[in-house]
Amino acid sequence: MSSADRPARERRPKATAEKTRPTLFWPLAAIVVPLVGLIAKIEVRGGAHLPRTGAYVLAPNHATEIDPLIVAVAVWRLGRAPRFMAKESLFRVPVLGWALRATGMIPVARAASAAAARQTMQSAADLVEHGRGVIVYPEGSLTRDPDLWPMRGKTGAVRLALAGGIPVVPMAHWGAQDILPRYGKLSLWPLRRRVRVLVGPPVDLSEFAGRETEAAALTAATDKVMAAISGLVAELRAEPAPAVRWDPSAHGQKETGRLES
Repeated sequence: MSSADRPARERRPKATAEKTRPTLFWPLAAIVVPLVGLIAKIEVRGGAHLPRTGAYVLAPNHATEIDPLIVAVAVWRLGRAPRFMAKESLFRVPVLGWALRATGMIPVARAASAAAARQTMQSAADLVEHGRGVIVYPEGSLTRDPDLWPMRGKTGAVRLALAGGIPVVPMAHWGAQDILPRYGKLSLWPLRRRVRVLVGPPVDLSEFAGRETEAAALTAATDKVMAAISGLVAELRAEPAPAVRWDPSAHGQKETGRLES
């Protein structure tokens, strides 16, 4: 590839107060970032779309079991602390529960109930109060699409965002599946395989404001977010996304995964 064909390298943003303030993320980053750097050469574009301060919901595609590490390192490099949603039951595990709470991870209840709705409202309020972001996989689990395109989304990400008036920032990545194929075996050689990450502008969900309890509004808002993610993946892959997203229920597939909402 000639120098004219290479994409312009984006200047890495300065660290935010969230990253420079001593937290449990420091020792975690000291271990995780160099290890991930050995197996993946992560190239991030569109980082300016990730808010420098305040709350946000980051919505990436989910194509391989290793991509949470890719996303976490990318977010850390962009100056923010990577926080994920995690199963509520994990917060009751000794030591692990403490670590999840200490790093500000967000508990998510499985059941669609009044208690789950209250938890969503509280989580949104906490994000806003502390100016934190959270990474939510709107697909809920690894994509079942045979070609690894984003599949049908679930409403957890937009429900959280609408409850707190928080921006939803779409993200796409491509290349991590060469390191760890979906449901496959880890391939460490050659080292530093190229993984591209693209962050898009926040999705405009203003038309759904105040409608976080309406199922139709949540579905439409989720479709809008998934369209934005699919568009970013298409840009990375340099090919058009499928006109219709894969629906596991229509193909007799069971959806499982810790990040379902």
